[in-house]
Amino acid sequence: MKLAKTLLLAGVMLSPVAYSTESTLTDKQLSGGATTVLDKSSNAFSLPANNLSILRRDNFFIGNAFFKQPWVIAPSSTSARDGLGPLFNSNSCQGCHVKDGKGHPPLTREDSFLSTLVRVSIPAETTTQKALLTTTGVVPEPTYGDQIQPTAIPGVKGEATPRFTYEEIQGQFKDGEAYTLLKPSLKLDKPNYGALHPQVQMSVRVAPVMIGMGLLEAIPEADLVALADPEDKNRDGISGRLNQVWDVKAQKTVLGRFGWKANQPTVAQQSAGAFHGDLGITSPMFANAPCSSTQADCLKAPHGGQPEINQELMDMVSFYASLLAVPARREVDTPEVLKGERLFKAANCSACHLPELKTGVKPDFPELEHQSIQPFTDLLLHDMGEGLADQRPDFLATGSEWRTAPLWGIGLIETVNGHTRFLHDGRARNLMEAILWHGGEAKPSQEYVLNLSKEERSALLRFLNSL
Repeated sequence: MKLAKTLLLAGVMLSPVAYSTESTLTDKQLSGGATTVLDKSSNAFSLPANNLSILRRDNFFIGNAFFKQPWVIAPSSTSARDGLGPLFNSNSCQGCHVKDGKGHPPLTREDSFLSTLVRVSIPAETTTQKALLTTTGVVPEPTYGDQIQPTAIPGVKGEATPRFTYEEIQGQFKDGEAYTLLKPSLKLDKPNYGALHPQVQMSVRVAPVMIGMGLLEAIPEADLVALADPEDKNRDGISGRLNQVWDVKAQKTVLGRFGWKANQPTVAQQSAGAFHGDLGITSPMFANAPCSSTQADCLKAPHGGQPEINQELMDMVSFYASLLAVPARREVDTPEVLKGERLFKAANCSACHLPELKTGVKPDFPELEHQSIQPFTDLLLHDMGEGLADQRPDFLATGSEWRTAPLWGIGLIETVNGHTRFLHDGRARNLMEAILWHGGEAKPSQEYVLNLSKEERSALLRFLNSL
């Protein structure tokens, strides 16, 4: 009754979504095991796990409602979802993860960073700063914290306006076909709280697709430890490393799984961190407003309660994020797709983008347990070379290391989100450009693709788009 009243105060209407429960899928199509849904529409990323019981679906829809609903400025009669800001990037989770999919990076200097954010920090030089890295992973920029928030409530100034400019890089495949890559450069216009630290480190991050997060959390830690080869003892040129990050709830260092640099340990902490940094909404996990000590107006602004979202609702949002279904693969037996799959393996892309993993025991989430899944990731950090380096370390991740991005659902991003921009900052305009940006440990794979014929490149892309 208490939760129902909270939802009524929030103006939230709960309504189930339609999804397919067809049982004719082959094992190869079951990217998310028994959680997989057969959907290739614009709603493909927004469906509950196929094996989620009717009795547990209310929690999913409640979490969905608070994920989608805009938050408002406090004080407000809508007391269950007020407290936006004072500084923020978006007024809802859905504002960045549109349809639970991939954010849209800016294409021109005039475009806003609505679903793209800028991380900021400074190098750790003092003993105190180095000690801080154990629990924060970075040393926040003294004035602007660890994230630029361009928007603010009335009476408070947004922090700055990020802008991109692009440099064109020309190249060609072995068969002579030319290509162009876009290298972005970031600038912050109108820094309203003074100049940034002279050694500031900045990194642009596009909101990632939400599907399958609970499945990734359910992969046993021992399995990921076994995959890691930081010293490349097997001499295959691949030296995946685990990130070790701070678990706020457990108050200890644990394995990192989520985020572009694997800097978050759990779906719950990832969700609470996004509420805090992106919306300015406090929770039991992150209880203080995201204002630095120099931002007086931000510190004095009204709040929507302490905390602004309670643990019960935060748990519902995490439940929702954990049980977003993975859509089934398509065209798996098409000859061109099969050829592309062989090329994917021949290029050694599958060394990091692992086709198959298994989940283990996941307390409170029986739907996610003991599933054979196809995420096409190892969740490890890999050196991707100077071309993609942001030169911003995060916990153990260096400035050139990135977590292997899951590829499941990648062929549906255009359908769901209306674009084909890839990589951490969205610089790649299509999947081939994303491949061509691979360097470091992935340089041999990139060179293999450069030597493919046009027909072979087409087959490789057809395979990726089947995922």
